[in-house]
Amino acid sequence: MADFKSLDSTFSQAVAAKKIPGVVAMAATDKGVLYEGAFGQREIGKPAPMTLDTVVWIASMTKAITAAAAMQLVERGKLSLERPAAEVVSELGAARVLEGFDAQGKPRLRAPKRPMTLRHLLTHTAGFSYEIWSPDIARFQEVTGTPGITTCTNAALGTPLLFDPGDKWDYGINIDWVGKMVEAVSGQRLDRYLQDHILGPLGMKDTSFKLSPSQRERLSAVHGRGPDGALAPIEFGIPQEPEFHMGGGGLYGTVPDYMAFCRMILNGGTHHGTQVLQASTVDLMAQNHIGAVEIGALKTAMPPLSQDVEPFPGMSKKWGLSFLINTQAVPGGRSANSLAWAGLANTYFWIDRTKRVCGVFASQLLPFYDDAAIDLLGKFETSVYQNV
Repeated sequence: MADFKSLDSTFSQAVAAKKIPGVVAMAATDKGVLYEGAFGQREIGKPAPMTLDTVVWIASMTKAITAAAAMQLVERGKLSLERPAAEVVSELGAARVLEGFDAQGKPRLRAPKRPMTLRHLLTHTAGFSYEIWSPDIARFQEVTGTPGITTCTNAALGTPLLFDPGDKWDYGINIDWVGKMVEAVSGQRLDRYLQDHILGPLGMKDTSFKLSPSQRERLSAVHGRGPDGALAPIEFGIPQEPEFHMGGGGLYGTVPDYMAFCRMILNGGTHHGTQVLQASTVDLMAQNHIGAVEIGALKTAMPPLSQDVEPFPGMSKKWGLSFLINTQAVPGGRSANSLAWAGLANTYFWIDRTKRVCGVFASQLLPFYDDAAIDLLGKFETSVYQNV
């Protein structure tokens, strides 16, 4: 018999002490739901409680869903992991490598040494980065007037590469370009494709780029942690009539919805009798696709948005087709070669295909990798494994 009383009290104490505004957490095995709980408020200082159906910005947890869409199209022969991506989306042919800035402060750019592929984009080895962790990208945006990615404008995709495709790993706008590739070969806008082929079939009725009135009523505010540690709601929202749907971070959703996606991956591409991916495709997505390249720490260039990010320090980490892979078992937690990732406002998931368990944790709080959120995520994971 599972016993999560101590976990419930840990979550309750954290929100009572205002360490985090609110949290929804859920865990499941291949047999069914193991744990679900919601604690705290949707907006600090207001009465509406966090509930299982609270809608949150899942941010970069969008990436795995967009990757699954791309892999469906690989299965159908419409996309290839190896074909030059510019053959599908011609704008990618204009991507240049940033070599620095000249005496006048203008960017020095050169052509990449090899073409970028879908595999490079899915593994964050194409050369793209985010300004949150790259002062060079922030500087490029400033001197060229290039907008940030959350504007969802096509101009935001015009940032340069920091290295030649395949040379290194760096976290960036890659999956936004994958979304463009999905659109190019499917003939559908990304929102429509995802709805028809992933969200609809999995019953993820509360996951979308555009918020319905019902979703907006259940939406959690995003909070910021001030220098004194105090939390306050901030003005934040993804554009509701965007130039392009941000496949790398534009989705809103609920924890139970995302759990349906995780369980589909856990169960080899099928959930409740609905097949979304072939089992062999899920196996492929779960493998290391970056060879000897290592996942380094992300050093913050914008402390209000993210702290330094280094999961499992000291451990070799790899990347699958849009998942972080821990190469060693976590003491008291996930098995080696589990799949995971996260979203900027402190949302996290992991999928352990060895012990057949997955977990989703969602707060709505900046900066990313917040100490209090990471502490609770760790306690949640430990409690889940004690009960498996």
